[in-house]
Amino acid sequence: MGAILRLGRLELRVLDLEESVKYYTDVIGLEVTGREENRVYLKAWDEYDHHSIILQKADTAGMDHMAFKVKDIYELEKLEYKIEQFGCTISRISKGARLAEGEAIRFQIPTGHYMELYTDIEQVGTKTGTLNPHPWPDGLKGIAPHRLDHALLTGDDLKTATRFFTEVLGFKQTERIITVDGEDLVGSFLSATNKAHDVAFVKGPDGKFHHAGFYVDNWYEVLKAADILTKNDVQVEITPTRHGITRGQTVYFFDPSGNRNEAFASGYMSYADFPTITWTEDKIGAGIFYHRRELVESFSKALT
Repeated sequence: MGAILRLGRLELRVLDLEESVKYYTDVIGLEVTGREENRVYLKAWDEYDHHSIILQKADTAGMDHMAFKVKDIYELEKLEYKIEQFGCTISRISKGARLAEGEAIRFQIPTGHYMELYTDIEQVGTKTGTLNPHPWPDGLKGIAPHRLDHALLTGDDLKTATRFFTEVLGFKQTERIITVDGEDLVGSFLSATNKAHDVAFVKGPDGKFHHAGFYVDNWYEVLKAADILTKNDVQVEITPTRHGITRGQTVYFFDPSGNRNEAFASGYMSYADFPTITWTEDKIGAGIFYHRRELVESFSKALT
């Protein structure tokens, strides 16, 4: 286990807060755990912390920040020093600045995205509990994912971004996409845990958000998610299919503000000695959409 335990949260900017809350509760199936004037906090049913998603009312859609939970304050201080040594400017988010959260450090990575690291957040538990629990609670709504699984971001200098995550934060690169000549990196998949990825980057404009992935159990749950989306007139970008990269099963769709979401199932486990899998750019279609073997135009252009 490294200093970073796991992905903790995403704060997403949304245009209509109440419409977005309705979508993320009724369609995605998250639970509201707190509200402020311009923020609503939500969690998936199988998450113990107070929230993993924050919806922030804003004039433009996209991601405000992505945050990772760190083992303890000592590891956080070590990471803070390494981040500064790398050349990133750090600011501090004080305890209580957002609901249920302790102090965090905030910094901008080479692709222009804002990240946070923290150790403290209120735990509210789950409806199944931790004593003789049933496998799921009653009353689940919508897609009902287990957890927030990962995020995909875009940026220009993926080599430097990858070096930051691997050398500074201790992630491992599970997969990469390179140009046919091997000279440039156009995709990078990174994990702090034994998942296929916790964060990933593809070549594109700096600072943009591609999607948030929510984990569901299996292929049937991906199909069921697509049915739920259609029943609720949600815009589906790609119908259920398989990824070559990560081997996961997927369906992509959009929230009311245009932020892309994914219901993601399966995928492999990556241990500490997992080798980096390489895809060449000429095979990126099969890497992303294994059955179709080509990208849909919106997949690289619909960014927030």
